[in-house]
Amino acid sequence: MSKLALVTGASSGIGRAFARRLAGQGHEVVAVGRRAGRLAELAAEFPGGTIRPLVADLATDEGVDAVAAVCAAEPLTTLVNNAGVAHYMPFAELPADRARELVHVKVVAPTLLARAAVPGMLARGAGAVVNVAGMIAFSGPAPAAGLPHRAVYAGTLAHLVAMTQALAVELSGSGVRAQVLCPGVVATEFHERQGLDLSAVPRMSAEDVVTAGLRGLELGETVCAPGVEDGSLLRRVFEADLAAFGGQGAELAGRYRAPAEA
Repeated sequence: MSKLALVTGASSGIGRAFARRLAGQGHEVVAVGRRAGRLAELAAEFPGGTIRPLVADLATDEGVDAVAAVCAAEPLTTLVNNAGVAHYMPFAELPADRARELVHVKVVAPTLLARAAVPGMLARGAGAVVNVAGMIAFSGPAPAAGLPHRAVYAGTLAHLVAMTQALAVELSGSGVRAQVLCPGVVATEFHERQGLDLSAVPRMSAEDVVTAGLRGLELGETVCAPGVEDGSLLRRVFEADLAAFGGQGAELAGRYRAPAEA
């Protein structure tokens, strides 16, 4: 079977690196992005139609529907949900349109594109869905110092982690894999577009992120964290999640009961 991948956010950064890598490995790639010029430049690197540009804005229902139609109609072997925005700012100051854009791009679009692609993958007995999130997904309890205001952004990435974990269990044994890719700070245009100068911060290359994601699929990792050397740290996080989930009961926990009157 020929290999066909669809990569969102392919105009730059991690998405562009995924498109290049997959095309170089013999995939036909549908490269999705908002910037037609950038997509045309990417396609020109691979003559012969290896990379097929698809201009779509995943912040809109129309854009999501157009890409979902491709995911449903064509025999995808790999779907990479990479498109992203951040809009770092205090929650109370975050304009409603930016909050809506963020949730649409990082929650609605990945969910609906995967929903469109997975039935065909299941019918063919093979495929992979890679949802690009980030280590910010695990930063909720962190103190404010050193981190940007990120309530909605972190929440969308945490959604991708939980959804992908649950989806991976659901797909177990089907031949279809699901992975959430959680890099740290990456040397791309992403933070510059948010008005952040991270040039002095150690950053991973987009190419290394892609290497980790593809190798993680081979290793059977559902959560791939390219910059975390000690994989047991992640295992302990997930074991704690399951312990808390399994520790619930039908009786009100003691700490919530009114204290006895003196």
